Amino acid sequence: MSEAGDFARLMRELKGRGGLSYGVLARRLHTSTSTLHRYCNGEALPAEFAVVDRFARACGASAAEAVDLHRAWLLADARRRSGAAAPRPGPGPEAMAEPAPVSAPELPVPAVAAEPTVLVVGPAAVGDPVVRPSWYRRRAAVVAAAGLAAGALAVALLAVTGPDRGTPQAGAGAGPGAGPRGPAGSAPAGTPSADGTAPTESAPGPGPTPPSAASGGPAAAPAPSSAPPPAAAPGQAPAAPLRAAVRSHVWAAGCDHAYLSERGPASVPPPPVEADAPAWASAQRAVHAGNQIVEVTLHGTGGGAVVLEGLEVRVAARRTPPAWNVYEMSQGCGGGLTPAVFAVNLDAPRPLARPVAGNDAGNRLPAPSFPMRVSAAEPVVLRVAAATTGCDCDWSLDLRWSSPAGSGTLRIDDGGRPLRTSAATGRPVYGYALEQGRWSR
Repeated sequence: MSEAGDFARLMRELKGRGGLSYGVLARRLHTSTSTLHRYCNGEALPAEFAVVDRFARACGASAAEAVDLHRAWLLADARRRSGAAAPRPGPGPEAMAEPAPVSAPELPVPAVAAEPTVLVVGPAAVGDPVVRPSWYRRRAAVVAAAGLAAGALAVALLAVTGPDRGTPQAGAGAGPGAGPRGPAGSAPAGTPSADGTAPTESAPGPGPTPPSAASGGPAAAPAPSSAPPPAAAPGQAPAAPLRAAVRSHVWAAGCDHAYLSERGPASVPPPPVEADAPAWASAQRAVHAGNQIVEVTLHGTGGGAVVLEGLEVRVAARRTPPAWNVYEMSQGCGGGLTPAVFAVNLDAPRPLARPVAGNDAGNRLPAPSFPMRVSAAEPVVLRVAAATTGCDCDWSLDLRWSSPAGSGTLRIDDGGRPLRTSAATGRPVYGYALEQGRWSR
């Protein structure tokens, strides 16, 4: 049985013993009934650890059963990401080469003492109702605790995929703009957009470009290293003692998001699950509509700690939003939590990351603030949500850091390209009608 099949079997066993219907479980997981069916049948895999964690608790899983389910998800998720990076026989996103089977050994899970720091960054105006500090801690703890499992799995996957497959590389992003950027890609500064409107704001001024964080899927914790980072050459900025994994297609509650596409509803396929969103959006030449959530997982790469000093928002270009259709990935989902965030308004002349307090079941969540500490043993998760109501924006983030070896900035973008979020006010909005099997207004 495949890794995904084993994970689906464990989900079915827990659901059957818990006695809850698909409808009840779907509401507790903040997802749709059809998506939960696909999880339990092995046709899809949750993109986030949050779904696995909520499912285990909703079904009354014991501690040992929850660990088994989490381990199965980690193996299946790693297999999925390695398969997505394999060569494809055809141009379509569906033509994916099937990887050879890998036998995963039984792997012990040692206890873990440290928990990561979790920050949520986003716009207050978006109204994102979800914050997941508890499961983010659990996910990081499980990944860190399963160090032997991750190491053994990496060796097994390397035997199948080779040393350069399945690993996000700097400057190699997924999603819209992964190839030559057309009307839906990010246009360079000074290049007219698809509607002929020239950018009104140019890229940042001259100077060395900060190193760019790689864009990819859910991040696994890197093995701690006691070796100091390499010394910088005279006159050169020191290498960032940080490792970052960037996800640029994060949906609120794992289901709530919208995209802009110039294609008509008859030629747009059904909405994907969140894990398949980068490929779906790339195939539809779609861009984020109104809001975009970017998740950045940061780990120190040396033996010491790194201080994160601040986050700067850089808007490289502003264009008139294209007159395209809006496609909503879900019509009604969400949770009851309001996150503590850094609110980012892309429409401001100089956008800032503004701290805003949140609320968790009546308990106030303090607003996040810099400075903060990150190391190999204490990862930090930044969840950045940007919003716009007036522009088609190309943007990125510069994360300022300092360490005993020096200081600098780390560029956070979409694999070497700017992130892109476009306003969608007044555009036709379509939702997918499951009963009719088509998009409708």
